[in-house]
Amino acid sequence: MQAHIMDSGLENWHDFEVESRREIIALLRSISEKNQLIRMLIHGESDVCVTSILEVDAEHDSVILDRSVNADQNRRMLAAKGISFETSLDKIRILFASAQVEECHYGGTPALKIAIPETLIRLQRREYYRMTTPVSNPVRVSIPLPPSLGGADTLFPLADISCGGIAILDNKLMLGETIGRDYPGCRIDLPDVGIVTATLQIRNSLDMTLLNNKLNRRLGCQFVDLPRSMLAHVQRYITRLERERNARMAGLG
Repeated sequence: MQAHIMDSGLENWHDFEVESRREIIALLRSISEKNQLIRMLIHGESDVCVTSILEVDAEHDSVILDRSVNADQNRRMLAAKGISFETSLDKIRILFASAQVEECHYGGTPALKIAIPETLIRLQRREYYRMTTPVSNPVRVSIPLPPSLGGADTLFPLADISCGGIAILDNKLMLGETIGRDYPGCRIDLPDVGIVTATLQIRNSLDMTLLNNKLNRRLGCQFVDLPRSMLAHVQRYITRLERERNARMAGLG
């Protein structure tokens, strides 16, 4: 798997790797249920075959795939020493690989078979993708306020997070509603990941009236020149939130 990912030019691919067998099976079954097309590529070649998942058989450790309509493609797939697969699920790019493809029959017709991959990669355009942060145990960001606003480090709960920024809740309306203002030296403590230090710029403001008639302000904040090491922390935390969500959806949580 590593050679395939490195060949694709993806950096920090470990941050996106799924190793849980149960989660891998759940993802593959979702791809099958949604009839997502899958690109098959023989390592070292440029010819692409399109297939789909017919069945994921966990008991027999196999993924059954539809054959190509091109007989020559099928022969080359069966003879190949490595096959890469690429598809998408809910706008998330899925990559996996297999050392060998075998012939089999499914429903009385010829099909292809691979072993359930030990790992797969989940990718998405995370700068546009936001994950809601936990409500019961909220993640908080410490923002050093300027002297005009009191000058103290103040904690604000996060509403969501992406690789482009965060949304925070300013329940006491302490930050005002100045769009475009920078707050350097902010610190976000991401559970089991670490501290992210960043400059935040206020990009939008939304006032909401709660059921108790109290006003709550949601501020959208953009990361300004976030260092690569800090971005890796954010990516790792988002990946963790996604895995927890997917596990719940699959009934594994």
